[in-house]
Amino acid sequence: MRAGLAIWHFECDGCGYEMARFQPAINEVLAHEKIDETSRATGLQALRVENFNRLLEVIVQSGPRTGRLLDVGCAHGWFLEAAKKQGFDAVGIEPDLNIFKVTTQRELSVRQGYFPDVLGEAERFDVIVFNDVFEHIPDMIATLNGCKEHLTPNGVLVLNLPSSSGFFYRIARLLMRLHIKSFFERLWQKGLPSPHLHYFSAANIQLLLHANGFEEVGRGRLASIRLKGLFTRISYTKEHALPVRLLMCLIIAIIFPFTLVMPSDIIYSISRKN
Repeated sequence: MRAGLAIWHFECDGCGYEMARFQPAINEVLAHEKIDETSRATGLQALRVENFNRLLEVIVQSGPRTGRLLDVGCAHGWFLEAAKKQGFDAVGIEPDLNIFKVTTQRELSVRQGYFPDVLGEAERFDVIVFNDVFEHIPDMIATLNGCKEHLTPNGVLVLNLPSSSGFFYRIARLLMRLHIKSFFERLWQKGLPSPHLHYFSAANIQLLLHANGFEEVGRGRLASIRLKGLFTRISYTKEHALPVRLLMCLIIAIIFPFTLVMPSDIIYSISRKN
């Protein structure tokens, strides 16, 4: 790893993997004061639900049609709901205590804590999913080992995560080189309760999986932006003045058709144990 575009940012010349030296603060009150969680959920729900339904289609095509499914970092439970409708026995894990309390009120099976600590030693799942979660986890290797331990022999691991090859991420990197920091820092979620600690491409996530006992059996792209809820999504951190937020929405709306044919900022990878 070599020094990257900021004092906290590092990257690999060989495979392009990027990392950040941030400290997660998931259950610290001061960190949560920087975001409006209700606005965040409202701004993301339409996009996330659309992507989750698409991802479930891919999971079923890859093998498991029913069985036990574990959603690590399940947040508001949208993926759990979609998985239950598909016929899975879906269980979630959520480390954020406040979000956990809200999600459990919706009669979903959710445990508060961290993967794999809250699982029983003998528990096994046919599908383990990380939806926009794997990039937040400090110890990737321990997490993958936990997945190998808790997957059934024919189970699949699903990673849905941001891409360093994405259109908006490449623009943010360019702006960072021009000393315009806010967009790059926002994509890394700097200063938020659970910042991004890693950024992968489709190629280097495959390398990581292979090196840790998994064989990729499928990959693809998901939508990274939708106009519905966009303004609320931009606004939930309250870091920009209203005119700036309106301008950002206008620019994204204008270039939105172009983004549909450019590399997506969200990718997924499906793999099995070797």
